[in-house]
Amino acid sequence: MKHESLLIIRLSAFGDIIHTIPAVAALRDALPGTEIAWAVEPAYAELVEIVAKVKTIRVALKHWSIPRIAAARKDVRGFGTAIDFQGLIKSSLIARASGAAERFGFARDVIREKPAAWFVNRPVAIDRSSHVVEWNVDLARAFAPSITGVPKVDFAPFAADRSGKLDGFDNRVVLLPGAGKQEKQWPIECFAELARRIGSDVLVAWGPGEESLARAIGAPIAPATNFRELASLVGRARLVVGADTGPLHLAAALGTPVIGIYGPTNPARNGPYGQLDHVVESFSTTKSMQEIAVDDVMRMVLKIR
Repeated sequence: MKHESLLIIRLSAFGDIIHTIPAVAALRDALPGTEIAWAVEPAYAELVEIVAKVKTIRVALKHWSIPRIAAARKDVRGFGTAIDFQGLIKSSLIARASGAAERFGFARDVIREKPAAWFVNRPVAIDRSSHVVEWNVDLARAFAPSITGVPKVDFAPFAADRSGKLDGFDNRVVLLPGAGKQEKQWPIECFAELARRIGSDVLVAWGPGEESLARAIGAPIAPATNFRELASLVGRARLVVGADTGPLHLAAALGTPVIGIYGPTNPARNGPYGQLDHVVESFSTTKSMQEIAVDDVMRMVLKIR
């Protein structure tokens, strides 16, 4: 077993990977000479390698099962310590399968799947009122006490686009109508009205399965993009508007001004990090995206533009 080795576990999703990168960058800087590898879904491996600058172990567990965990075991064996930033049963099983003697993870009271705590032997309590980026840094600090705060991470190399595919799409107000869960989606008619009010600067970005949603807004739409092209698109935008989604968090990480539209998720925990004052929310009242008015979002657009 390699005693000076560390396995990071955060398999998905896009926004959560972005929120974990600062903690891993802090670990990398605090532990020179320690071998660090990150177990992650293949779709996000390039982001981790370019921005977090650690090697990846590609583990496909989006639709997981015990046989798939067993198949991944050989790839994650041999680490002295594991840190589970995800707190799900599947991620904790990966930590256990690694054979790591010390397995750090969030304390039972803050994880969604409580049985995951069975496989952690170094539970870490955190301040639940803070942002999830800070949760992750606090968890990292439990293993590396010299970490003092959230490091500044440069996401720009991930946004480098050499294809020319997005030439001509600079300085736009980019709308993100999609969301990973239906309850996080702002009504498409609200996006359409917002686009009409903003005018000719609008560009609608979309992901897999979202093209018809994007076209329903009635504004110009961006070409299909992969993750790096999307990063280039939101990185060169004047403003990005969307719900609690990975692309919104990517834009915020790149330093682009954003507006987050939040209903069922808590913006204090999951808002666009560094721009928490750029949120229009109903979380504190009805938690319904349908209750968020176009007028309120437009006022924020005019404030930021």
